Amino acid sequence: MKITLILISSCLAGFEVRYDGSAATNKLALWLVTHGQAITACPEIMADFDIPRSPAEIVNGTANDVLDDKAIVKEINGKDVTDKYLLGADLVLKIAKKNQVTAAFLKDGSPSCGNCTVYNGTFTGQKISGRGVTAEVLAKNGIKTFSDNELSVENVLPFVDDIVKESLLDTTIFN
Repeated sequence: MKITLILISSCLAGFEVRYDGSAATNKLALWLVTHGQAITACPEIMADFDIPRSPAEIVNGTANDVLDDKAIVKEINGKDVTDKYLLGADLVLKIAKKNQVTAAFLKDGSPSCGNCTVYNGTFTGQKISGRGVTAEVLAKNGIKTFSDNELSVENVLPFVDDIVKESLLDTTIFN
């Protein structure tokens, strides 16, 4: 039997790796990891960012523009960190391919993991529709991407083992 794994943003599984040193723990994400259905990754940590670190946003474009060298990822202090975000995305993609990942549930809003929204590049707390760099790279490589707001039993079911499906459907903790 071929087992495929789901990729989960590390912060959703309870790891305190967000820019401010916090986690964004999601019970379903944690359950999937502890039941062998998901692996975690944090593109920023893989690219050697510190915890905590300066907030960063995609400036003057979209993640697609970053990939086309038309926009950058910049920290609030003005430092261009585009290369590190591209490195993190590449490393996560390698892990996803090696583990036959077909779906990823990622922390929305992040300049790496945002899948539905990202901050608009002005550091004013305003969000726009769009993906982060890692989410864009995964999607371009055929991996179905979801935001943490879409992390539900219903959306997970197509990507888990049959035995696990039964357990998830019997579990009321996620409803």
